[in-house]
Amino acid sequence: MTQPIHIIGGGLAGSEAAWQIAQAGLPVVLHEMRPERGTEAHKTDGLAELVCSNSFRSDDAATNAVGLLHEEMRRAGSLIMAAGDAHKLPAGGALAVDRDQFSAHVTRTLGAHPLVTIERGEIAGLPPSAWDNVIIATGPLTSPALSAAIQQLTGETELAFFDAIAPIVHLDSIDEGITWRQSRYDKAGPGGTGADYINCPMMREEYERFLDALLAAEKTTFKDWEASTPYFDGCLPIEVMAERGRETLRFGPMKPVGLTNPHPGTERPYAVVQLRQDNALGTLWNMVGFQTKLKHGEQARVFRLIPGLKAAEFARLGGLHRNTFLNSPKLLDGELRLKAEPRLRFAGQITGCEGYVESAAVGLLAGRAAAAQRRSIKWHAPPPTTAFGALLAHITGGHLSQEGEGPRSFQPMNVNFGLFPPLDAPSHDAAGKRIKGKDRGFARKRAMSARALADLDRWLAGRARAAAE
Repeated sequence: MTQPIHIIGGGLAGSEAAWQIAQAGLPVVLHEMRPERGTEAHKTDGLAELVCSNSFRSDDAATNAVGLLHEEMRRAGSLIMAAGDAHKLPAGGALAVDRDQFSAHVTRTLGAHPLVTIERGEIAGLPPSAWDNVIIATGPLTSPALSAAIQQLTGETELAFFDAIAPIVHLDSIDEGITWRQSRYDKAGPGGTGADYINCPMMREEYERFLDALLAAEKTTFKDWEASTPYFDGCLPIEVMAERGRETLRFGPMKPVGLTNPHPGTERPYAVVQLRQDNALGTLWNMVGFQTKLKHGEQARVFRLIPGLKAAEFARLGGLHRNTFLNSPKLLDGELRLKAEPRLRFAGQITGCEGYVESAAVGLLAGRAAAAQRRSIKWHAPPPTTAFGALLAHITGGHLSQEGEGPRSFQPMNVNFGLFPPLDAPSHDAAGKRIKGKDRGFARKRAMSARALADLDRWLAGRARAAAE
């Protein structure tokens, strides 16, 4: 009888890894400590619960690296992407999902698979030595006992950063006489119409008053051991962004570009706060880019200064949690195995990738690598020209290093075209017309995406042949 592959952690990475292994025809045991042991951020015991946001970000596979990663995952038979597509919500060019239905879909699908066993309970410390093929996908909220065991095994002081959660508002408490619905530049994405965000306009005086209140509001205090922990730049608290300059928010989450207020007699807004649909019923909306570490009472007071949110009722206020990740380029090999103990493979945010889709993608790769190992098939990493390969290369060794030293300043990273091997932008379009300026950048991205998908298809075909032999 084939020994099962064990996965610790039922988040996006662990769930995707379990699916890939089971689809390869191998038994897998998925260990999830919730509900026996909760975390600072999770609210349910569902698999693949979305904690911070309900958005998988851009779904544009032609000119956006995360959209390209979406497409690569779809082609690789991703459960996470199938669940996302099945429960998508209007969000302009982004793929946003109903978080409860999404998690229920993943939980139900894995629970029904004959080769998947879901076991509830914490794995305290390192997994038993009898488990010869293990994926640790415990995410940024790894339990203290397991974190300490990993740290002792590697001899490394684990790295950490703070990640913040945005508030969610009840729709019926938003003043639609002030707000309007529109996606930036009227862009319609998956499940969308081009009017997928609720927009709250601010004139200059309102923006200045809001900014003063935000900067003066009382923040969450840190424990001594948290004081030196940095933020991940892709998820900065709104008040931390504001501290960087009075115009920072206007060029970030509150930028007013691509939006036109349809209410009669209104001027062009100086800044705009956007809310994105958070559930299928359309009754809950999250404040885009408004992750925060303000105290709860301060959040309600300050955010009700936003036009249209004067009477806002919050289904959830923002919060802050501490994330941990490995110094992966130093500790992991090209198959995501721990060099100090190769029976242990890591996946998801604990490896130093950042973002829902990136975490699931690394889970997909870890699952496929673990399945190949179990079948004694040599596993070849995806080409570095693909989004899969570019992300894997960053995690396992693509970071800057100094001569004679290991990787320095390794930090969490979203997938982006800067991780891909360079490609010269086409100078002329198909009609022979010269491509100039900004269009040249888009042409380069389209060429990189086309190269990635062609190389991915060849890689997938090769993996299928190897599995069949």
